Amino acid sequence: MSDSGKPAEAVETTGDGKPQQSVGKITRVSLVPQIVNANGESSDDEKDDNVEEEAEVDDSEILQDLPDDTEEIELIHSKLSSVGKLGLPRFTKLKKLCLRQNHISVLDHEAFINLKDLEELDFYDNRIKNVGEALNTLTNLIVLDLSFNNLKHVPQSLSNLGSLRTIYFVQNRISHITGLDGVGQTLKSLELGGNKIRHIEGLDALVNLEELWLGKNKIAKLENLSTLKKLKILSIQSNRIVKLEGIEELENLEELYLSHNGIKKIEGLDKNLKLRTLDIGNNFITELENISHLSQLEELWMSNNQIATLQTLEEQLKNIPSLETVYLEGNPCQVKEGAHYRRKVILALPQIKQLDATYVRPT
Repeated sequence: MSDSGKPAEAVETTGDGKPQQSVGKITRVSLVPQIVNANGESSDDEKDDNVEEEAEVDDSEILQDLPDDTEEIELIHSKLSSVGKLGLPRFTKLKKLCLRQNHISVLDHEAFINLKDLEELDFYDNRIKNVGEALNTLTNLIVLDLSFNNLKHVPQSLSNLGSLRTIYFVQNRISHITGLDGVGQTLKSLELGGNKIRHIEGLDALVNLEELWLGKNKIAKLENLSTLKKLKILSIQSNRIVKLEGIEELENLEELYLSHNGIKKIEGLDKNLKLRTLDIGNNFITELENISHLSQLEELWMSNNQIATLQTLEEQLKNIPSLETVYLEGNPCQVKEGAHYRRKVILALPQIKQLDATYVRPT
C-alpha cells in the first residue's frame, strides 16, 4: 500500500539502480545501493562487505525517466547536494516536492522556475544557509518546511509567497522574527521551535494565525501577541518565562503550553475562556489558583511544581465538568499525602477520567 492508502503499482528499477514507484501521477524516487561483486557483476546474494560498492548516480539522471506531468516527487536521504541538476522546471504540474535528509546547502536561483502549481515544499534536514530568491515564483505554495537547516534569518523572500499557510523553521539558528508581513493574511501556523529567539516580535501582521510554536528558545517574556486574535494554540515550552502575562487579548486560545519555564504563579488567564488544554508543568508554581473560571478546560498538566497542598483542588476544579485529565505528580502534595494522594484527588474531582499517567476506574 502507498502512503495514501491506495494500492501501488509494481516498482520498476532502471539500470542506474533507481527504483521509481508510481501511483497515478505521484512518484517516489529513492536511491538504493547496487551490490557489485569482485568481478564487477551485480548480485542480489552477495554477502561479502569487502566487495560491496554503491552504484554512483548523477543528480541529473535521477528524475530523467519521470513523465512531465508528475504531481509529487519524494527524494529522501538520497545524498543530493544540488537542486539545480534535477531538472525540476519541466514538471509544470508538480504539487509536492519532498527533498528531506539530503546535503543541499544552496538553492539555485532558477531551480523552481515553472513550478507555479507547487503547494508543498519540504527541505527538512539539509544544510541550507540562505534561501535567496529561489522561491520567489512559488506563488501557490501552501506549506514550506525548512526545519533542521542552518538559517540565521527568516527568508525575506517569503513576502512573495502570497498563499503560504504553514511554515516550519524548527531547529535553525534564527535569532529574530522578521520578514513575515507579506504572509500576514494567509499564514495559519508558524513553527519556530529550537532556535535562538530572545524576544517575541514581528508578528503584528499575522492576523489570521491559529498556531504559534516557539518552544526551546531563549524567550524571557510573553509580549507582542495582542494582534493574534485568532490564535488557538500557543506553545512556548522550555524558555525563560517567569510571569504568565500578555495573553489577555487571545480570547480564542484553546491550547496553552508553558512547561519547563520559571513561572511562579497562575495568573493572567481571565479572558482565555476557551482554553481546553493548559500545560504549566515543570515550573515553580506554589498554589493551584485562578483557573476556576475556565469552564471548557479538558486537560490540566501541573506535574513537577511546588504545590504543597490539595486544599484548593476542589474549589478550583470540581465545577469544571469538561475536565478529564489532571497531572499533579511530582509536587510536594503527592509526597505529603502518600498512599492517600490518588484517592483524595479522585474524591475531590469525580469527573476526571485520568490522573497522572493512570486512567481512573469508573465507580
